[in-house]
Amino acid sequence: MKTVAEIRQALTRLLHEERRLLQQLETLLVKEKALLLQDDSPELLEEAAQIRQECMVSLLNLQDERHGILRMTGFSTDNAGLASLIKACDPDRSLPPQWAECAEIAKRCRDLNDHNGALVTTRMRRIQGVLEMLTGARAEKVVYGRQAEQGFRSRGAVVAAEA
Repeated sequence: MKTVAEIRQALTRLLHEERRLLQQLETLLVKEKALLLQDDSPELLEEAAQIRQECMVSLLNLQDERHGILRMTGFSTDNAGLASLIKACDPDRSLPPQWAECAEIAKRCRDLNDHNGALVTTRMRRIQGVLEMLTGARAEKVVYGRQAEQGFRSRGAVVAAEA
């Protein structure tokens, strides 16, 4: 079992690393947004998405490490558990501002990611519209049957056959 000082040191390290990775993610999302607005380089966009994914994996690894510390110390792995652990091992109260900063950066990242997702959706709709104009074919709507199987609804169906 780790001492209170060791737990505090581990949390300090995790929060510092999380803040660094979140700042990196925010920068990556801003660059991704610029690429989406330029609308001229799918290769650069693909590369940006790969780098963003690598950053996300690092953040998830940190989350796993934090959950391990919380479980080891008997706290729940949610925000309430982390708040309780910080309260128990941080009498100087230097960790809550760091945690709050991470939460604020994470919120900005979520907002940027949502905006980028909307840009991607808009681009996909525009491309679909161009394809429909060029081919004269409309995209079929995806529907689900009674057994939740996926199928495609055709534009027209034979309602009656010759008797």
